[in-house]
Amino acid sequence: MTYENISHFAQTWGLIYFMAIFACVLIYALRPKSRAKFDDAARIPFRED
Repeated sequence: MTYENISHFAQTWGLIYFMAIFACVLIYALRPKSRAKFDDAARIPFRED
């Protein structure tokens, strides 16, 4: 196994892995059930405690 083969494997599957993780995070962030939690977190800087 050469460096080029390992590099090509890591680049290809690394890209697929990170795209899958990004898709999961995007789905989690945009699902309707999470909206209340994220809206509440967005208002934290404006609260007067």
